[in-house]
Amino acid sequence: MSLLTFCPSFSRYNGSLPTGDRGRRKSRFALYRRAKANGVKPSAVHILNTPQDTKAVHSRGQHSISFTLSRNQTVVVEYCHDNSTDMFQIGRSTESPIDFVVTDTSGGGKEGEDPSIAPSTISRFACRVVCERNPPYTARIYAAGFDSSKNIFLGEKATKWKNPDGHMDGLTTNGVLVMHPEGFPEDPKQGLWREISVCGDVYALRETRSGPTRGKLAEGESSALRDGSLVDLCGATLLWRTGEGLMRAPTLRHLEALRQELNASRPQCPVGLSTLAFPSLPRSHSLEERQPWVYLTCGHVHGRHDWGQRPEGVEMPGEGEVSTTRRECPLCRTVGPYVPLWLGCEPAVYVDAGAPTHAFVPCGHVCSERTARYWAETPLPHGTHAFRPVCPFCSSALSTPGWTRLIFQGPID
Repeated sequence: MSLLTFCPSFSRYNGSLPTGDRGRRKSRFALYRRAKANGVKPSAVHILNTPQDTKAVHSRGQHSISFTLSRNQTVVVEYCHDNSTDMFQIGRSTESPIDFVVTDTSGGGKEGEDPSIAPSTISRFACRVVCERNPPYTARIYAAGFDSSKNIFLGEKATKWKNPDGHMDGLTTNGVLVMHPEGFPEDPKQGLWREISVCGDVYALRETRSGPTRGKLAEGESSALRDGSLVDLCGATLLWRTGEGLMRAPTLRHLEALRQELNASRPQCPVGLSTLAFPSLPRSHSLEERQPWVYLTCGHVHGRHDWGQRPEGVEMPGEGEVSTTRRECPLCRTVGPYVPLWLGCEPAVYVDAGAPTHAFVPCGHVCSERTARYWAETPLPHGTHAFRPVCPFCSSALSTPGWTRLIFQGPID
C-alpha cells in the first residue's frame, strides 16, 4: 500500500475534510493492488490529416493521446492494455475515470467560504499515477489523465514536441510539478522542483507556470515517486508516502498519546494560573475554554486572556485562520501575534514521532521540532512562478523562520 495525502491543498484540513471523507473526495487516498490490472502502455502511432480520420481512430474504444499540430494534422498515440501495471487518476472532475477528486481552496481561508467563487486552476484530468503490480511496486507520475472517452487531448496551443527518438510529448496548461526529497523522513533534504510531461519525462521548470516553452530535459532524473515526494497540481499539493514509510510514521494513536502526555504535565497559564489542555484530536477544530494560546514572537504559552491587547486585528481566530492581533507578553514584554495552539493531526506529514514542542508561525499548529523545521524549509509553488513555505496542516503561508519553540510553564504546586 502507498498513501497519497493532501499536504496544504485545502485550508482547515488538519487531517480531515471539513465535511468528512466521502467517496472519491478524501483527505488521503490509499493505493492498493487492483483485483484486475487497468494499466495501459503506448502502442500504435497514427498521423491524421482530417477530422474524420481522428474520429475513426477514437471510435475503437482504446486509450489514446492526441497531439494537434495544426488544423490539418494530428498525431494520435494509441495505448493498449498493460497487465503489469495499475493506473490511478487524479483531477478536479467527478467523472468516473477520476479515482481521486481534488479541488483547490486558498490557504488559511475561513470556514464556510465558497470554493467556487474563484475559478479552479486544477485540471479536470490533472495527472495519473501508474504503479507496478509486482515488487518493487514502483509508482510513476504522468501529467494529464484520460477522460471519459479514454483520450488525452493536447490542442494547437498546448506545449508539445517530437523527441529525438520520434515519440510525441507535451505539457499541460498549468503543469504538474514534482519535488523528490532525499533521505525522507530520517534525514530529509529538499530536492529541486521539476515538471513532469504527459509521457512521464522530467524537465526543468518553465519561466512561468503556463509558459509556452518547456524547460531543459533533466537528464538522469525519473518520474518515479519516492517516500515524501510532493506533487503540485497548481492549486493542490499532494504528499506521497510509501507503505514502508508509513510503517515508520507516527499514527493517530501515537499523536493522541503525545497529547495526553502533554496534558498530564499540567501546563499552566502564567497570568490566570489555570491549567491548560489541548482538546482531543477529533474535537481539535473549535476553541475550548482551556485551549493553550501562544505569543508567537517569544513562544510563551498562556491561556486566553485580555492582557496587553492592541485594538487592531482578529480577536478570536479559528483553526486555519491567521490572527493579526498583537499583544505584549506578560512574561518578557515582547510584542507580537497572539494565537491559539492546535495539534497537527495528519500523521503523514510528520518526519518523526517526537514530542509536540514547536508551532508554525503564524497559524499555531503544533508538531515536533524536526517536522516544523523541515516544512518551514520546504518552498511550495505559489502563483505563476513564486515559491513559499506553508504549514502542512492548514496551508497558511509561513513567516521567517516559520516556527517558534513553545515555552510551557509547569504547575506551581
